[in-house]
Amino acid sequence: MTAFRSLLFNVAFGVVTIAMGILGIPLFLAPGRWTHAYARLWTGACMTLLRWTVGLEFEIRGTLPTGAALIAAKHQSAWETLALALILPSPAFVMKQTLLWTPPFGPYLWKAGMIAIDRSAGGRAIRRLISGAAEAFAENRPVVIFPEGTRRDPGAAPSYHPGIAAVYRGLGTSVVPVALNSGVFWGRNAFAKRPGRIIIEFLEPIESGLDRRAFMVQLENRIETATRVLVQEAEDQARIVG
Repeated sequence: MTAFRSLLFNVAFGVVTIAMGILGIPLFLAPGRWTHAYARLWTGACMTLLRWTVGLEFEIRGTLPTGAALIAAKHQSAWETLALALILPSPAFVMKQTLLWTPPFGPYLWKAGMIAIDRSAGGRAIRRLISGAAEAFAENRPVVIFPEGTRRDPGAAPSYHPGIAAVYRGLGTSVVPVALNSGVFWGRNAFAKRPGRIIIEFLEPIESGLDRRAFMVQLENRIETATRVLVQEAEDQARIVG
């Protein structure tokens, strides 16, 4: 049944994405805020499809940041890219530059003002990261960065990259860590999606002004500790249901 429901979602997701990608073409002539509104419509539709087909819902814990905020999120699944685009106002995601060439998403990502980084560019990439985040802050938009750079399975050893510290120090801002357990239900490269309730938790902000090492240690400890609790909660729930 899980395989069938996952197939149903994947087919419906593809149909909705292609259809909305075509219907949204006129938005390239409209202001960027229209693209963000359309993105929320698309992500909302995806979440509804997940609930109807797979039985996968989600719960938000903690306080949602408002306005210009730097958000460092755990990354276990494609799910959180959809969820954060839905629940945050006009977010600017830090992403690899190659995604700009991925149809049908790439042109919309460009139009929405995402922060595209060439990871092979070294110091130039860091400078682009900081300047892109500053531009988003000037527009009162939150910036979302996945400090591990890629999706990691629940329980995998963490691997935090220094880009987040560069933005933190460059902008002199606080950081909102985010923990989640999405990978328990929607695996990193998995076809199957399991029913249940994903929890995404916005943790207490890390204050500005820490040195690089202290910041990185505190960021990793907060996210990983909270994520372990949420993953265990999801696994306990699965055992009870099973």
